[in-house]
Amino acid sequence: MRIAIAGAGNVGRSIAQELIENGHQVMLIERDAATLRPERVPQAEWILADACELSSLQEADLSGCDVVVAATGDDKVNLVVSLLAKTEFAVNRVVARVNRAENEWLFTEQWGVDVSVSKPRLMAALVEEAVSVGDLVRLMTFRQSEANLVEITLPETAPFVGRPVRDVPLPPDAALVAILRGKRVLVPTPDAPLESGDELVFVCTAAVEEAVRIVVLGADSVEKTRASTPPRAAGAGSRAARTKP
Repeated sequence: MRIAIAGAGNVGRSIAQELIENGHQVMLIERDAATLRPERVPQAEWILADACELSSLQEADLSGCDVVVAATGDDKVNLVVSLLAKTEFAVNRVVARVNRAENEWLFTEQWGVDVSVSKPRLMAALVEEAVSVGDLVRLMTFRQSEANLVEITLPETAPFVGRPVRDVPLPPDAALVAILRGKRVLVPTPDAPLESGDELVFVCTAAVEEAVRIVVLGADSVEKTRASTPPRAAGAGSRAARTKP
C-alpha cells in the first residue's frame, strides 16, 4: 500500500520504518525543516510541507494514498489532517494519533478518523494487560467503539482450560483471533486446546464484552480474581474490583 504519514518525529519515523519493512510504500510529510531527516528512513519519500494546507497535500498526491496516518504531537493538527484526507482526498483509511486523553472524544468519523490510537489509553491498557490474570482487558478500539481488541489471560480456574476452542460458545459479534502462549503466537483452530496462562485475544463489540468474559472465565470470575489478588497498598485500585459481574 501507499501510506502517507503526517509528522516525521520519533513516532512518525518509527511507524514509517515498520511499514517499509512490511513492504509498503511510505511518504513522510513534515513542516519543520529541523525535523526533516531523510537519512533516518532513507527508503521513505520525504516532503517538506504543511500537512494542514490543502495545496501541499495536493502536490503530495494524497488522493493516491491508501492510508493516511496523522502522527504529529499536536492533536489539532492531527484532526485537521484527518478531515482533509477523508473529505478532500477520499482516502480509504485514516489513522490518527491522540496525544491528550481529554481530546479522545473528538477523534471520530465526523473528523474523518477511522481509527484513533490514544497513547495514554494504550499505555494504561498495556499495564493492565501485563498484570491482569482472570479479567478482560480492552487493548484497543476500532472504528469509534464499534469493535474492540480485548485480551483475557486464562487462570487455572477458567472453565475451558484443557478443552478445545470449539467448546467455547462465544456470543455473536465476538471472535477469537489469536492465542499467545509463552513466546508463541498461535492461530486458533477448532481442535486447539486451551491452557492455563494462555492469553486469548478477541475482537468483539463493546456490547458483548461482558458476555465474552462470562463465557471464558465463568460468571463468578470477578469474585475469584478478587479473592486471589494480594492486598494492595492504600489508594491502589484493583481493576477486578471495578469490573461489574
